Amino acid sequence: MSETMKIPQDQLSNYFETFTKRYLRDDAPESVRVEVVGGELGVQLAADNVRLIGVTYDEHENSLEFELDSGDLRVIQPREVWAIQEDDGFVSAIEVVRSDGSKDIATVTRQ
Repeated sequence: MSETMKIPQDQLSNYFETFTKRYLRDDAPESVRVEVVGGELGVQLAADNVRLIGVTYDEHENSLEFELDSGDLRVIQPREVWAIQEDDGFVSAIEVVRSDGSKDIATVTRQ
């Protein structure tokens, strides 16, 4: 059974560091689809079926970064970060709410 949770800002760094070390640094590459959803733009595809190398949060810059095989995707000053976490701790989805209300939705697939 999965659980949807809001990750408090003071826990973002540790939360994603733990996820990255446990699930993304192994021999089975996970892939990600990232959609950006916002007002006038509607839904834009930022990445599709790209290898996810890591997710990091930089406390000093207040930025969340998706490290992808094809290049990084960074969200500056996220307002909220939500995750769907499976029973074993695997994060199958991440929703980042930007300061302007638009959202980056990352769906992570196990290989």
